[in-house]
Amino acid sequence: MIRGAVALFKQKGFHRTTTREIAKEAGFSIGTLYEYIRSKEDVLYLVCDSIYEEVQQRLSTLPTQAGTVDGLKTAIRHYYLLIDEMQDEFVVMYQESKSLPKDALQYVLNKELEMVALFEDILHACRKSGEIKIPENSVKLAAHHLVVQGQMWAFRRWGLQREVKINDFIDEQTTFFLQGIQGNGGTA
Repeated sequence: MIRGAVALFKQKGFHRTTTREIAKEAGFSIGTLYEYIRSKEDVLYLVCDSIYEEVQQRLSTLPTQAGTVDGLKTAIRHYYLLIDEMQDEFVVMYQESKSLPKDALQYVLNKELEMVALFEDILHACRKSGEIKIPENSVKLAAHHLVVQGQMWAFRRWGLQREVKINDFIDEQTTFFLQGIQGNGGTA
C-alpha cells in the first residue's frame, strides 16, 4: 500500500490522488483499504512513519566502531544508501507532509528529530573519544547538517545522478562534512 501510494503521490500529488486509486494500486478493494486506514492522510502518515522506522532500524543496528570517525563514516554511508533506496518516499514525505493533520505532522516532525538524534549520539561519542574536535554546542547543528546533506541526493537527483554515482556522492559529502567540522581536510 505504501509503495503504491508513494508512486501515486509522486505522479499526481497528494491532493489529486484518491483513496480509490491508492486501493487499486495496492491491489485492495476500497473496503479492504478502509480496514487499514480512515483517510488518505493516514496513508501519508504511514509513508512518513515507514521511512523513519527504516532509518531507525538500520542506524541503530549498525556494527560500527563507537566513538570513531570510521564508525561515523559507516553510519553516513548506510543512511545515504537508504536515501538512495527510498528516494521517492523521501521526496513525497517532504513535499506532502504539510497536508497532515496538526497532531500527525507533529509526530512526523518528532520522528525527524529522533533521526537527527541518532547522528547527534554518534557525533557526541566521536567528540568524547577525541576522534573529532567540534564544540559541544555545534553537535546538534552538525547532526542536522548530515541529515539534510544526505537528503540532497533525493531532492537534487535530477541534476546529480547523470554525472555522480551514489558512492562518489557519499565519499564527497563525507569529506566535505569532516573538513567542515574538523577544518583539517577531513582526517581525525
